[in-house]
Amino acid sequence: MEIQGRVALVTGGARRLGRELALALARAGADVVINYHRSATEAEATVQDIVALGRRAIAVQGDVSRSADVNTLIRRTAEVFGRLDILVNSASTFEQAPLLAVDEAAWDRVLAVNLKGPFLLSQAAVPLLRQDGGGVIINLADLSALQPWPSYPHHSVSKAGLVHLTRVLARALAPDIRANCIAPGSVLPPDDATEEEIRASRDRTVLKRLGRPENVTRALLYLIENDYVTGETLVVDGGRMLL
Repeated sequence: MEIQGRVALVTGGARRLGRELALALARAGADVVINYHRSATEAEATVQDIVALGRRAIAVQGDVSRSADVNTLIRRTAEVFGRLDILVNSASTFEQAPLLAVDEAAWDRVLAVNLKGPFLLSQAAVPLLRQDGGGVIINLADLSALQPWPSYPHHSVSKAGLVHLTRVLARALAPDIRANCIAPGSVLPPDDATEEEIRASRDRTVLKRLGRPENVTRALLYLIENDYVTGETLVVDGGRMLL
C-alpha cells in the first residue's frame, strides 16, 4: 500500500513509541488520527507536529477497552477524514508483578487494554477500512509475546494473545485487509530507567546496543507498503531473542 494520501489511526499515539509511529506515517504522507487516554497535552503537541509536516491530524480521547469509546473514535475518523486505510494498535499498559501477586483486577485491566482494545478497534474499523478497497492493521506487541516473562505474567499473556489475534485477523479479513504485528525490543527505555538498567538492556542483545525508534518505524512502513505480507510478527530486537 502506498502511504501517501492515506488516513491512519494510531492508538496511544500521543507519546513515546506511539508518537514516533504517528510522526513516521505523517512524514510518509498520511493524515493521522491520534487516540489518547489521559495524555491530552502530549496528544495536542503531536497533532501540531504533524500539521507542521503539512499533513492533517486530530486528537480523539478514548479508552480503547470500552466499546463506546472505540465506536466514537471510528465515527470521528469518518466524520473528519471520510476514510480509514491504516489502523495501528499501539496503546498499551505495562505492569510488573510476580505471578502470585496478580489479582483479578490487575489481570482484567492489562488484558482489557493490551488485547481486548486491539480486538474492539480492529472489529469496529473493518467497514471503514473496506470502504475504499481495503486496508492494513498493525499491532504492537513486544518480546514478552514470544518468551515467558515471569515478572510480567499478565502483560506477557496479553501480548502473546495479540500476536495470535494478528493471525486470526489476517485470515478472517483477507484478502482486502492485511494484519501484521511488530515486536520491538529495547528502543525507548522507561523514563525512570537508571544507567545500570539501560546498560543491562543493551548487553542483553547480540548487537550490544539499544535500538532507536526509527528501527521500529521502518518496520511499520515496510509492513504497510509490502502488500504480500500478512499474519506475520516482525521482531525488531537487536538479536535479543537469540540469547
